[in-house]
Amino acid sequence: MSPATIDLTTCEREPIHILGHIQSHGYLIAIHPDTHSIVHASDNIVDLVGVEAAQLLGQSIDTMLTGTDIPIGTLTELLNVGQRNESWETLNPYRLTLNGKGWNLIIHQQQELLILEWEPIDDDRHQFINQQLIAQALTEVQASRTLTELLQNTAKRVKTIIGFDRVMVYRFGADWHGHVVAEEKDDHLEPFLGLHYPASDIPRQARELYKVNLVRLIVNAGSVPARLLSQPDWPEDQPLDLTHSVLRAVSPVHIEYLKNMGVKASMSISLLYRGELWGLISCHNSTPRFVDYPARQAAKFVSQLLSAALEFRKDKEDQTNLQQYQQTGLQLNEQLLFSDDVVRALTKLPVTALDVTGATGAALLFNNKLYQLGQTPNDTQILALADWIRTNGTETFLETDQLPNIYPPAEEFRAVGAGLLTIVLSRELNEYLFWFKPERIQQVTWAGNPEKPVTVGTDGTQRLSPRTSFAAWTELVHNTSESWSEAEISVVVKLREDILQIVTRQANEIRLLNQRLQLAYEELDAFSYTVSHDLRTPLSSIRCYSEILIEEYGQDLAPDAQDLLQKVIESTDRMHKLIRHILYYSRMGRTELDTQPVDMRQLLEGIRDEILVTTKDRSLRIEIGDTPSITADFTMAIQLFTNLLGNAAKYTQPTPEGLVQINGSQTDKEVIYSIEDNGIGFDMKQAGKMFDLFKRLENARGFEGSGVGLAIVKRIITRHQGKIWFHSEPNQGATFFVSFPTTPAV
Repeated sequence: MSPATIDLTTCEREPIHILGHIQSHGYLIAIHPDTHSIVHASDNIVDLVGVEAAQLLGQSIDTMLTGTDIPIGTLTELLNVGQRNESWETLNPYRLTLNGKGWNLIIHQQQELLILEWEPIDDDRHQFINQQLIAQALTEVQASRTLTELLQNTAKRVKTIIGFDRVMVYRFGADWHGHVVAEEKDDHLEPFLGLHYPASDIPRQARELYKVNLVRLIVNAGSVPARLLSQPDWPEDQPLDLTHSVLRAVSPVHIEYLKNMGVKASMSISLLYRGELWGLISCHNSTPRFVDYPARQAAKFVSQLLSAALEFRKDKEDQTNLQQYQQTGLQLNEQLLFSDDVVRALTKLPVTALDVTGATGAALLFNNKLYQLGQTPNDTQILALADWIRTNGTETFLETDQLPNIYPPAEEFRAVGAGLLTIVLSRELNEYLFWFKPERIQQVTWAGNPEKPVTVGTDGTQRLSPRTSFAAWTELVHNTSESWSEAEISVVVKLREDILQIVTRQANEIRLLNQRLQLAYEELDAFSYTVSHDLRTPLSSIRCYSEILIEEYGQDLAPDAQDLLQKVIESTDRMHKLIRHILYYSRMGRTELDTQPVDMRQLLEGIRDEILVTTKDRSLRIEIGDTPSITADFTMAIQLFTNLLGNAAKYTQPTPEGLVQINGSQTDKEVIYSIEDNGIGFDMKQAGKMFDLFKRLENARGFEGSGVGLAIVKRIITRHQGKIWFHSEPNQGATFFVSFPTTPAV
């Protein structure tokens, strides 16, 4: 059978949040928030209230409670309290007795409906036991000396809380394959510790739900789910979204998977690191088992403790590594400035380029000569690698921990170079700095063959089915090195700027002229067309129409309206000035700089005031620290800092309170400004084209922008013989640094 005909995305496309059923151990209704009329109901609701679901649809919840021992006003008042507070967290679960039996009522709002779910209540003594276990868990998190010990203690604590046969801590890799890194189990069970599971076992949409619902319980994989009924006039294409439901039924594919494993009940507790899925606490039981809501919340709290501990330990480790590499980078920069000789500074002095990362080998290709440090491929292999990098479109840097998989000739030297981090000094001159990491051969033991079998349906359609064999299956993983850290990439990006600053000083006049002319002509064409055709004409029309309105109807307009029209005219004037500045900038490579001392306090406060006026509808603080003066072209300095501060403010929009901090410092040789924000940040591995014209990073596409701002910033700072670099992590904000030499640029 041709692989092209196999449906490889069966699991990925399964709509697991709108299955139309719930697990049969509980009951569900969905009501209108305003009228409290029932829109959806599980068909087993009759067992709870004695009325068929079909008879309840369209009726008030009062009708549902008529034959029960719950006072009608009790539930109504509860709903009113939750709606007034716009929160259900403090109310869930609401304990009530219905027809002589205790129940937990869990409520949440999904889109335009309130969803009410009933689950049984376990013995009250569990509440006290859970509180004791949580207190013990707090002590263990603080006492655990290693990550392995912390994970194992957490698995043990969760097993005590929920009583399942097996509790595993399951960690995701970069490729979403999973690895069991801790386990607590009953003695008669075979161990799963150390086993790997393929990414296809937990498809993408399931991983997304794990980030929303931190606890997921499957009580009985063999039970028949209860169907959800809807009122007759409800649109068929709008099924009830059960994303946040505690009773959401189980995907048939996952049921089949659990049965293949011999698991009747399961529970998953999410482990997050900076908002992303780090792993799962995966719990299995060989018989059906119900864990009530308070016990699940206790287990969830333990997992949140673990998530917080993971984040603290990882942040501390990352910060230590970053500081160490940054210190080495500073020493290299000092060597570059002191010796003014790139090769000597990077390869001959006590601190070398090899020291700024955890690589075991480094190589510098510069001025048609190759210099090697540590363990590297041979000369021929490195030169061939450089040719490949030059032709594959790499503009700034390239990093991979699986070089042979993207560059097959690297298999010849994978023992020293399975991982590659390289910065481009000049594509045109074929100048690069390489770092290499050796192959790290791994013996991976899978929980069964990770390849899912292909089955053929009655209509001949091929699909992937859950694996049926979970016998251990071992393979050796080749062509992979230790991954490059964010700290290593950040320091290397900064080092590239340091080197290019020296290279620029050493470049001969013809080389500089050719580079400037090429950049100037390419960008001038784009800017000239945009400015002259797309900006100037509509701006002139806006100004003209505003003047006509004032002249013709000014006496009939309210003073506020006249003021607004005048502000429109003033804004178009400012835009015309900005256009002139852009046109001037496009010719910047061929004109002299008008450098002068710049009062940075006055400049930054003016920019801050303009930004705050345009963002007054949200919470934003722009804090200005020390402001040493710089020597620069005043117009270009305004454009540079307006772009950097404007970007910082823009990308803090998703945060409740945006914060941008600007601070300057001065040394004997340069003035450095940092612009730090608490916005969306970005992945350093995707930042290779940060300063390219009209290029934007993937996570910035939801924000308005043209992709021109940072290209302008880069051009201006280069023109002033300064440097720009940055450091960021997703969802952790970004910091941009710009430096101006104390000796004025010419």
